Amino acid sequence: MLFFRFGLFLRVILAFAFAIAATTRAAESLNLFAWSEYVPQKVIEGFTRETGIKVHYATYASGEQMLSKLLAGGAAYDLIQPPDYIAEALIKNKLLRPLDRAKLPNFRHLAPEFVALPHDPASAYTVPYMIGTVGIVVNTERVKEPIRGYRDLFQKKYANRIVVVNDNREIVSWALVTLGLSQNNITRETLAKVRPLIAEWLKLVKVFDSDSPKTPLLNGDVDLGVVWSGEAAKLINENKKFTYVLPAEGYHPFVDLLAIPATAKNPAAAHRFLDYVLRPEVSKLISDEFPYTNPNLAARKLLSPEQLGNPASYPVLGRLDTFRDIGKAAAEIDKLMTDLKTAAAK
Repeated sequence: MLFFRFGLFLRVILAFAFAIAATTRAAESLNLFAWSEYVPQKVIEGFTRETGIKVHYATYASGEQMLSKLLAGGAAYDLIQPPDYIAEALIKNKLLRPLDRAKLPNFRHLAPEFVALPHDPASAYTVPYMIGTVGIVVNTERVKEPIRGYRDLFQKKYANRIVVVNDNREIVSWALVTLGLSQNNITRETLAKVRPLIAEWLKLVKVFDSDSPKTPLLNGDVDLGVVWSGEAAKLINENKKFTYVLPAEGYHPFVDLLAIPATAKNPAAAHRFLDYVLRPEVSKLISDEFPYTNPNLAARKLLSPEQLGNPASYPVLGRLDTFRDIGKAAAEIDKLMTDLKTAAAK
């Protein structure tokens, strides 16, 4: 009888322990802060199905918006998706948690040219997610003249036929390289030099759209665009009348990253998600939906020849001259662009 009671007691204790564990597992969550429409839902669902960790996906419209929210504090995110120059600023301000590489065995799949870049020289805080460029899309059925760069694109004959990403620093960088200046040379003097050029360009733009700049091109509302390479790749997949050009004056390559904020409440779940998306078969799913340049070499082996042959997804890249953190100069850019956009709208 004593043995029976002890056995019953043990079963009750074990059942209670399993119930607590199941409740804890079900309640575990990951707060992700990322670009809109950039993490496939099937990837999120697969991670939750495998781990029981629910992902809450909040979005931002620009890297600067992300930075200001994190600098202000009060935002409890476990994993964020900053662009390279924003990650650099976060590292400088001690707002990122060092990665535990022992928990990231799939890190080994990354191409060496996309790690240990200037924003994070030791790859101590960030994991490359996707690589991209900003270039020119041309509807060759509507535009017969060769478009090689910004000087060819921003002409009066193309007024109200152009879409550009709604990103102030991007637009300023195009003007800088057109004048032979570095895209990271942001001073009051260089901004004064590019001001009249940008003022003329803005008068020609019909649509500013960072979320889906491919849409007005697909709809035929515009014939030319300066867009993210992943958007250009989707256009080319849709219709071969679209071509993608890296501007002759210079182009902007970017590295979108994943990183763990210093204030993360669930860094363990963040590490699990990081290693999950680094799995070749999972990373391949990301490429299927968002056809940027995948830094995961093992995942690339799973892509089709058509995917690898898309000139927007896999252009020939030179040195990765990415954006760098410019600190308070970002406010100068925003002021300039607000003034010029207001004037152009009149």
